[in-house]
Amino acid sequence: MSKYNYPLDFKFKIGTLSNDFEAKDALGNTLFYVREKILTWRDQMKVYSDSSKSELLYEMKSNRLIDFQQTFTITDAANNVIGKVRRKSIRSLWKSTFKLVNADDEHDYTIQEKNAFVKMWDGIFGEIPIIGMLSGYVFNPSYILSNNAGEALFELKKEPSFFGRKFKVEKLTSSDIEEERLVLSLALMVLVERDRG
Repeated sequence: MSKYNYPLDFKFKIGTLSNDFEAKDALGNTLFYVREKILTWRDQMKVYSDSSKSELLYEMKSNRLIDFQQTFTITDAANNVIGKVRRKSIRSLWKSTFKLVNADDEHDYTIQEKNAFVKMWDGIFGEIPIIGMLSGYVFNPSYILSNNAGEALFELKKEPSFFGRKFKVEKLTSSDIEEERLVLSLALMVLVERDRG
């Protein structure tokens, strides 16, 4: 049985200094609230139960100052490691790829961009004055989370919006999987990739 009611919506706040978004299920219930700390040496995100930030659920911390082969460790409120997300390489003109690693440091899932050409055209049009502002309505990247057998488990897609602030998560399988860790990994990836599209 699924832990969440799908599809899930990730909606970023605008007009704040930090990079924040709220995750809600199909019924409009808040699942968690993610806040990226700014002005820190390493990327760090905190996941709270809601926007009041009164209950910390998870933390996601980077191991590097730069994004080449960056690894984020996801820990719960008791500081237990529940998984890691490794960026395969620096941002390029090809597909963004993230490897998910379990608490035993074993690679068990992968998140990969569905269509690399969307990223390429988004990068090109995004640099054109005035027209570039509309690229968020035209070029909307999507990502597939799959297991090592190649079975697609989730799809995350950016929805058309002026500020690139809305994302939707669809579950593609009825299999029994680690939903919480996988959804958190998608949330982390959204923060890393959000400035595109």
